[in-house]
Amino acid sequence: MSTVGWVKQGDAGGAGRPSRTERPGGPAGDGQPVVADGMMPLWAVSLDWELRRGRQVILNGQIRDRWWFADRPASFREVVAGLLEARGAEVVGWWDPVGGLVFPLDGHAERFDELREGRSSERARTPGGAATPGGASIPDGASIPGGASGTGTPADAAGARPPQGRGDGEGPSDGAPDATARARRGDERDRGRERLLAPRQSGRPRSFEDVVATVHRLVALPDAAVAFVFEDVDHHLPPGHPESHLGYLRLRAAMTDAVTPRSAAGPAPHARNAVLCAVGDVGRLPGWFHLEDPRVAALHIGPPDPSERRLWLTWLLRTFNGAHESSRADLEALVGATDGMLGWDIESLARTSWMRNAPLGKPDKLLELHRLNVSVDPWTQLDRETVAGAAGVLGSRVVGQSVAVNAVASALQSAFVGVDFGSSGTARPRGAFFFVGPTGVGKTELAKAVAELMFGDQSAYARFDMSEYQQEHAAERLAGAPPGYIGHEQGGELTRRVQERPFSVLLFDEIEKAHPKVLDKFLQILEDGRLTDGRGQTAYFSQCLIIFTSNTGADQVRSLLEERDQLSYPRLEAHFTRAVEEKFRQIGRPEIYGRLKPGVVVFDMLRPEHVARIADRLLGELAESVRERHRVELVPDTDTLYPWITERMSDPGHQAYGGRQIRNELELVRSAVVGHLLANRPEPGSRIRVGVGADGRPWVTADGAGPFAGEGSVRS
Repeated sequence: MSTVGWVKQGDAGGAGRPSRTERPGGPAGDGQPVVADGMMPLWAVSLDWELRRGRQVILNGQIRDRWWFADRPASFREVVAGLLEARGAEVVGWWDPVGGLVFPLDGHAERFDELREGRSSERARTPGGAATPGGASIPDGASIPGGASGTGTPADAAGARPPQGRGDGEGPSDGAPDATARARRGDERDRGRERLLAPRQSGRPRSFEDVVATVHRLVALPDAAVAFVFEDVDHHLPPGHPESHLGYLRLRAAMTDAVTPRSAAGPAPHARNAVLCAVGDVGRLPGWFHLEDPRVAALHIGPPDPSERRLWLTWLLRTFNGAHESSRADLEALVGATDGMLGWDIESLARTSWMRNAPLGKPDKLLELHRLNVSVDPWTQLDRETVAGAAGVLGSRVVGQSVAVNAVASALQSAFVGVDFGSSGTARPRGAFFFVGPTGVGKTELAKAVAELMFGDQSAYARFDMSEYQQEHAAERLAGAPPGYIGHEQGGELTRRVQERPFSVLLFDEIEKAHPKVLDKFLQILEDGRLTDGRGQTAYFSQCLIIFTSNTGADQVRSLLEERDQLSYPRLEAHFTRAVEEKFRQIGRPEIYGRLKPGVVVFDMLRPEHVARIADRLLGELAESVRERHRVELVPDTDTLYPWITERMSDPGHQAYGGRQIRNELELVRSAVVGHLLANRPEPGSRIRVGVGADGRPWVTADGAGPFAGEGSVRS
């Protein structure tokens, strides 16, 4: 198996290049796995094998990335052209919608013109065994330019002419240079007249149709080994356009009609003349183009694997900041941390190490700075006093949930200090919580409060309603559809959000309603802190707070309240913890619960002493709304409202629904205020008072007027 030798900066002749013990393109008869070495990437080895199997190939994926060929960095075009030439191709042509037909290798354009115009070449291979680098076959008895036949001598093949005499029947005269010069000038005049009278040859094909027609004709002839690559053909022939179908049919005919050239060398089996396609996404091609013919195969080019990344990092080692102080362990740590990165990304990583002053010896910090690409880290910009007092700030927003507030505040303080167990280039999220408890007790409100405290605004908070992910296929909405499916180019809702705003609070509401396949997506996020979408782009969650909420077990709270007048928090906590664990076992995902167990936070039920505070906040919001829309001051009569709402919420049926039930009860008060505003049209700047009568019905009064009974209410 190939390995990469560790070369220290001071070693003579090392130059930071890897040592190789075998070539991947060599025989693999022993069945051993093929790993990368400096000759070519692994996908190029697969391409070579597919060609030798007699197939034409559609290369798709990372065709814009940087690779290597023959121990040096190379573009995708250089790798493919070099491989095809190494396989014996006399002509390697490359077509794309911008540049048309070009020839990336020296001398191949001239050879293409010879073959296109039907001219022979001195490099041709003769059937009798006289082979030349060109590889074109010449039939027996045919003339080689200069008068040589297929069985002539080397001098004949060189185009030598018999000596010219003076025309009087005598032999050649050794001392007559003037006669030789005259003969040479006569030959030149003859050739000039021939060129002048010969029919003009058309130029190289320019349009796509002409190029495909010429390629079809050349690859179907066994006279020479040729290869052509059509890049970005999906942009030139958009699927769905009627005129595009004919273009794809012609291109596929050229691919399938190609033959094996007679000049094929090397061990069998030999490849056919190659007609390849290179596209970024095979899903943009018509399905029938490559699925209906077994002679056409699709080969996906993904990001470099660990052995390939090790090659890149070894080549680029000297370009990293702090490379002279690094060890092999630092390199291996970076190999694992760069999983999913492309060749260009790895090269830009070396530039980042200097731009952000992040040495190679600190791969975690280097990767974090490179991925986030921001100068200001909100976690480090927080005020120390604000973080220390986070429990008080959050507690003012979420009433009666001291246990949950303290747990979240502790996690925020840990994230701010930056102390954790171990280190890894693929950092886990800053915090992961599982909020469970009765409905309407502040789980969502706490997530919003955290976002505003840490990042300055609630826009850093993103909520995903997991009731929309009840179907198995809904898992693709989070990370994006795979190539070839509708919506692939849009990416996933979750990955796109994190890529746009890496500093976020992510709330997955009512997680118990999601399909188990959807839950599998969170395993990688919780363990490695990353998720790759269908486009191959990776989103990193190392700067996120992740919160799951669940109402599992909430349907049994009412029965627990009916059993006893007061339900203690320890009993409530044990009930919900047991319900959550049982839920994950039922769906067959206990490993997810194992990762979330340290972050499980049970919210307390709404206690009577907290009802008035929540009601006061809701009444304040109602008064602010009246002030903004009508410039009228609304004054709640707390002497009547607080006892009334507290009594209403003492019912077990109401208490089980938490703060939402308080809002539902106050709807009667809001309706009374609306009715008063419609019926009386109070003047701007006036004051109205709202309260509840002894019969439990709301009333509204204005200064100097009697009480107004709201809809369905009577004031006696």
